[in-house]
Amino acid sequence: MIKTPYLLFLGDAPDQLAAKVAQGIKDWRPENAVGQYRMEGCKADMGLPDMDLAAAKAAGAKTLVIGVANRGGVISQAWKKVLIMALEEGFDLASGLHNLLRDEPDLVAVAEACGRALHDVRVPEVKYPIANGVKRSGKRCLAVGTDCSVGKMYTAMAMDAEMKERGMKSTFRATGQTGILITGDGVPLDAVVADFMAGSIEWLTPDNEPDHWDLIEGQGSLFHVSYSGVTMALVHGGQPDALILCHEPTRDHMRGLPDYQLPTLEVLRDTALPLAQVANADCKVVGISVNTQHMGEDEAKAYLAEVEARMGLPAVDPFRHGAGRLVDALATA
Repeated sequence: MIKTPYLLFLGDAPDQLAAKVAQGIKDWRPENAVGQYRMEGCKADMGLPDMDLAAAKAAGAKTLVIGVANRGGVISQAWKKVLIMALEEGFDLASGLHNLLRDEPDLVAVAEACGRALHDVRVPEVKYPIANGVKRSGKRCLAVGTDCSVGKMYTAMAMDAEMKERGMKSTFRATGQTGILITGDGVPLDAVVADFMAGSIEWLTPDNEPDHWDLIEGQGSLFHVSYSGVTMALVHGGQPDALILCHEPTRDHMRGLPDYQLPTLEVLRDTALPLAQVANADCKVVGISVNTQHMGEDEAKAYLAEVEARMGLPAVDPFRHGAGRLVDALATA
């Protein structure tokens, strides 16, 4: 178990979205976030107290969590001095990067010398099966996006929280490092060998009661040439009964791909639904989740109203305005 509370390490994150791991922890487990550590040039800010290691230790923080999700998931050499100092100060380290803490000899040596733990959450710990496509009992909802980092995890978590508040049967199923760090469980899908990715999602969402919903954390995008494979594994392995379309309308290109434009919500619907119906012929698109964080309130409401009228589906920002209407839509799935 990773010891809480955390000091969130933002490093030299170039923008807010680059620190999405820290943002997710701060938004969904604020009681675990004591403060933030930012290096010179960091452009991200969680709105938490800026702390050095000594101050964070005095405030009770036990683990320094790398809150940055950079392209390729690498541990920057610029971070190493801080990470080593943190171990020497008495912190454990936790990371969801592809570049594992346990594979860094200098970090391993200092951790062993100081009696500290290194937690790599992006490591498969189960021998997952190959997917077989057998229909499972219970219900499943998957968020699919026009791009990476558009709010798929937030959508699933907001819906799960709303369903629990109503007394409905639901489980948030984490499939990425942020979700796993928030909930403590899940499948690090993009670290699973490709042949077993869909099978890992079948394993994650097993047979359940007929009225129980698994809210599956989406990953990547069918339209993102870097990460579309992980999305397909979720679409087929998840066998969703319901899809939620997710979109961030203020972007002028795909995340990390300046030569690629985002697809429309209509194109996303018309691409994702037939693919989902390969594994579950009864799958339906039931709602739209829009990340309006870069819009003013009036602009956001006007945009949501336009999308809803155009698409004929409830369109909401579940983090800003609540997920109630998306949960209502599951009744038709």
